[in-house]
Amino acid sequence: MKATRLAIPEVVLLEPKVFGDARGFFLESFNQRAFREATGVDVQFVQDNHSRSARGVLRGLHYQIRQPQGKLVRVVRGSVFDVAVDVRRSSPTFGRWVGAELSEQNQHQLWVPAGFAHGFVVLSESADFLYKTTEYYAPEHERCIAWNDPAIGIDWPLAAHGIQAPVLSSKDTAGASLREAEVFS
Repeated sequence: MKATRLAIPEVVLLEPKVFGDARGFFLESFNQRAFREATGVDVQFVQDNHSRSARGVLRGLHYQIRQPQGKLVRVVRGSVFDVAVDVRRSSPTFGRWVGAELSEQNQHQLWVPAGFAHGFVVLSESADFLYKTTEYYAPEHERCIAWNDPAIGIDWPLAAHGIQAPVLSSKDTAGASLREAEVFS
């Protein structure tokens, strides 16, 4: 497994070894020892989630203020632009974001540690998005930051993929600005 630390070094892009031939391919989607060696993080995952979304759906930016979740995310069908935003006020990278395209073609995964807001937009006709979490979902502790907060300035590749405006849930439409959001100290 190849690991690349992004501009915020706690967020790690993982590229598993893919073995392919005329029959198809095989990859190890998770191995605790390899993950620990690649990221330097020893975590236990407690929940696996699977979402399917149509082109232009933007989910996020979500995080849990209590029971914070680390997430290991990947796409098994389609393509998304995936984003992590540092929401730890004491961090030197507070309010900064990093992003990567995850797709069924590149088989990349992204490690998004606890203390980060997470979101993605679907670039393909649809996408199946899988993620492992280090904590259980706790809706009473979930928070949402506006996907288009100018203080963060995420460069979502919407126009480049023919998306005029993202499709948002009511929760995501009502996301707070980073300035007003409850964040980690």
